[in-house]
Amino acid sequence: QVELVESGGGLVQAGESLRLSCSFSGDTFSRYTVGWFRQRPGKERELVAAASRNGGTTRYGDSVKGRFTISKDNVRNVVNLSGNSLNLEDTAIYYCAARVAPGPTATYVRSDSYHFWGQGTHVTVSS
Repeated sequence: QVELVESGGGLVQAGESLRLSCSFSGDTFSRYTVGWFRQRPGKERELVAAASRNGGTTRYGDSVKGRFTISKDNVRNVVNLSGNSLNLEDTAIYYCAARVAPGPTATYVRSDSYHFWGQGTHVTVSS
C-alpha cells in the first residue's frame, strides 16, 4: 500500500530557508502526480506546489510563487519542497499528497483530487 512520510519540518527564522522531503513507498512512484499542501492555523488546507509524474510540469500557490520550488525524484522516490525568504505566514503543517496520474503532464491543485496523504510535518517561522 502507498505510504508517504514527510520530514524536515521544525523551527525556522523569518527570512531563512526551508527544505522538506516526502518519501514514497508501496508502488511505482513514476506513475504518480504529487502535491505539497499546507494548513495554517485557523485556515483551510491550501496548495503549496504540485508536480507531474515526471516532475516536468509544476504549479504553485499564489502565496509561495517565486519563493518555493517542488522537485520530484523518481529514482530516489522522493518529492522535495524548498522555500526561501520565509515569513510568519508560512507557519503551517505541511502535507505531501499523491495520486496516480492519467497523463504525463497532469497536476492537481485541489486537495480532494489526491488519494494518498502523509501525516504532515510542522513548520514554525519565528521573527
